[in-house]
Amino acid sequence: MIFSCFVCCMVLVVNLTEWAKAQGVAPRTAYRWFREGTLPVPAERVGPRTILANIEANTAPKTVGGVGLYARVSSHEQKDDLERQAARLARWAAQAGHRVVRVESEIGSGMNGGRSKARRLLADPQVTTVVVEHKDRLGRMNVELVEAALAAHGRRLVVLDQGEVEDDLVRDMVEILTSFCARLYGHRSAKNRAKAALEAAGRG
Repeated sequence: MIFSCFVCCMVLVVNLTEWAKAQGVAPRTAYRWFREGTLPVPAERVGPRTILANIEANTAPKTVGGVGLYARVSSHEQKDDLERQAARLARWAAQAGHRVVRVESEIGSGMNGGRSKARRLLADPQVTTVVVEHKDRLGRMNVELVEAALAAHGRRLVVLDQGEVEDDLVRDMVEILTSFCARLYGHRSAKNRAKAALEAAGRG
């Protein structure tokens, strides 16, 4: 019987594929990070197809708190962008020498406050610093309230790039207008009316 988790010289290690799944990262992304030297945990190749990640390095009780990385895109068509975004966050954390305790990648609208992975990361007491590439990755509205709530508990939000992602902004605006149009005209014509409103605004 083969076990994916081992204790070697009192150091807890796990197969890199298992580590990736536990962090919500695609295994191929984790292997690419390993090849590029940007994996946020120590890892070592022990065979032609086996890489072991040292998970104890990210969970040692003597270290209080750590970094949580959060990546988000709005649609499944942007899945490749999501992986690249997560890779950039991991590269930044590795280069800065930060201890990463959680990585969450999610597909969902920035207007949706019920995103499960964002909520899970924010609720993790081990995450004392939340890192996003752009502020709107965490949410389109009221991010300042999230920052205030984090600060009240001695935590913080780090934004690597203060710019906005315009492609996602258009999608989120469509969602906002669709919601308003649904209330005014009903759900059937809401999306078409929202798109028409955006097109009219663009021409104006």
